[in-house]
Amino acid sequence: MTTAFAEKTFSDGQEALEAEVSLPKLTVQGNRFVDPDGNTVVLRGVATVDPAELDKRGAWDRSYFEAAASWNANVVRIAIHPLWWRERGQDWYLQALDDAVRWSGELGMYVIIDWHTIGNPLTEVFHRDIYETSRGETFRFWYTVAQRYAGNSTVACYELWNEPTNRGGMMGRLPWSEYKAYIEELIYMLRAIDESCIPLVAGFNWGYDLSVAKDDPIDFPGVAYVSHPYPQKRPAPWIADWERDWGFMAEKYPMVCTEFGFMSEDGPGAHIPVIGDEVYGEALISYFEERGISWTAWVFDDRWSPQLYQDADYTPTRQGAFFKKKLEALNP
Repeated sequence: MTTAFAEKTFSDGQEALEAEVSLPKLTVQGNRFVDPDGNTVVLRGVATVDPAELDKRGAWDRSYFEAAASWNANVVRIAIHPLWWRERGQDWYLQALDDAVRWSGELGMYVIIDWHTIGNPLTEVFHRDIYETSRGETFRFWYTVAQRYAGNSTVACYELWNEPTNRGGMMGRLPWSEYKAYIEELIYMLRAIDESCIPLVAGFNWGYDLSVAKDDPIDFPGVAYVSHPYPQKRPAPWIADWERDWGFMAEKYPMVCTEFGFMSEDGPGAHIPVIGDEVYGEALISYFEERGISWTAWVFDDRWSPQLYQDADYTPTRQGAFFKKKLEALNP
């Protein structure tokens, strides 16, 4: 368990935060995450809202992570929005992330850091202002984060680009070959900083579709892939579509589904593609379990939707109760 931290300094002055006592280091072995003894580790947990959003509410503190741990999560995925990264500044965010990594490690949870942007990285057309970034800013973000957490085994993975999409061409061309080259440049940089880091690579169509990578995967070892299989991405009963669109990747590579969830049509903030119920939830979790796929349910909050809890006491919503029960049953 993580109990203390030490710092080291790179030549340009960047400090790295290393745990003196830490969670077991995860590595990639075939299509699995494994610990130092070679045991398979399946990550199951929750996706958080942005630290800046919680800080605005006075809710970015250890109790938030204690609540996630009380649901039996073994991982939290922390979303960082580019606009807020600029507004709050690097120093504030690094302190917030340092706290999150320390709290998570103390509570036995790994951390996924997510650059939470949505849009076309090639044309730099984005879904909303909050997601706007640039190639230079994205590379600088990961340069900073990778140096900060190089060697810190509580930080399990880097989710390089949340949801690449071109909205059927409305955001411009997005050929897989060019996006792949963009991601490989990021991975080249990250591995030069920390050769043991595990990058997570999302598919197209808002992070859902990995079929483009089937015959042309990322040309680096030790990479894991991401899908966001919300219920309305494909019609029920889903399984054949999931297998065709992204599930096949789990045969060769580790997978982490870092966003998914459901809510009723009349719930607060309900929107396409998240409207669904427990039939979808059971189908998806069963699919994950059959293929050893890791996951973080969206979203550990009472405001952003689909909400996992409904009040300051972390009372589960309908979907929250479902996924909490799964975490309690499936995580050791």
